[in-house]
Amino acid sequence: MASLVGAKRIVVKIGSALLVGPDGLKRDWLASLAQDVAWLKSAGVDVVLVSSGSIALGRGVLALNGAELPLEQSQAAAAVGQIRLARAYEEALAPYDIKTAQVLVTLEDSEDRRRYLNTRATLATLLSMGVVPIVNENDTIATDEIRYGDNDRLAAQVAVTVGADQLILLSDVDGFYSGNPTQDPDAKRFSTIDAITPEIEAMAGDAGSGLSKGGMKTKVLAAKMAIGAGCAMAITLGSRSNPLQSLEKGDPATWFIPKDDPALARKRWISSMKPRGAVRLDKGAVAALGRGKSLLPAGVTAVSGSFGRGDAIAIEDPDGTVIGVGLTRYDAAEAGALRGKHSDEFASILGYSGRAALVHRDDMVL
Repeated sequence: MASLVGAKRIVVKIGSALLVGPDGLKRDWLASLAQDVAWLKSAGVDVVLVSSGSIALGRGVLALNGAELPLEQSQAAAAVGQIRLARAYEEALAPYDIKTAQVLVTLEDSEDRRRYLNTRATLATLLSMGVVPIVNENDTIATDEIRYGDNDRLAAQVAVTVGADQLILLSDVDGFYSGNPTQDPDAKRFSTIDAITPEIEAMAGDAGSGLSKGGMKTKVLAAKMAIGAGCAMAITLGSRSNPLQSLEKGDPATWFIPKDDPALARKRWISSMKPRGAVRLDKGAVAALGRGKSLLPAGVTAVSGSFGRGDAIAIEDPDGTVIGVGLTRYDAAEAGALRGKHSDEFASILGYSGRAALVHRDDMVL
């Protein structure tokens, strides 16, 4: 079992059924979750919450009944519920002097490189300020073509985006079983899973066969995404009070174990990308990179290739030898215009202030 307080950054997924009941918001449960978040924050752990519940809350306010709502009514319910969901988290965490932020995303935001980088930068900034982001799918505007469709995979994508080392899925079941435990008395729970084999995937069944929305299949897909990025993932029962502290104390769960940590996995991913261009550096910039600094435009002497923001570019020393690869925060034209310039000159050149680094140290492999 991984220790939660030993993590640097944790993403926690909360489903609608845990948060919203027939009578509305489950405030006592939410208060216990807020205690857990405060406990983790006091241990120096960054926390991101991926929370469903906006449509369920909005349905109650608008008195929309029925198992399935038309798209327009679902989006209307989400619009009404989102503000209430954000307020609920804000009020629950306020007694611990924890600030919250609402971040709404769609599948397009992770598939489009520019949007992905914007999301990553925003979340990183919020976490650096001690804020707990509350992330949800933007159901107000999302259609089937741009939806994740379930918050298990959304949570895994968020964990990858922020470089989390643990993802906790608070579920209606206490782990991954060899079969459906409500139907198979011989089904056994796995304490740990080191590799997602075809046999494990077969045990997960079809997407709609599990106990929670989306089923166990989506949780296994989330686990594949998470552990591939070096993030451990746990499935545990979320309905108990203080579910995160209960998990830390050893309550039943299944942990999916990655082979690498998030930093190494990300570095491997970046190093596998084909550069779309290159930047050549002066000796001072090369030395700064050796000390773990980000690459600033001031140290760039030449820009070549045709690349967009978020593309991989080669990093060359003064002799043209490739010393690394990184993800650029500017396109080729912008990088060329900023070559040799300092950040106080960016606004006059670009028309906006821009980012200080051309390639951030977290997005670079030397």
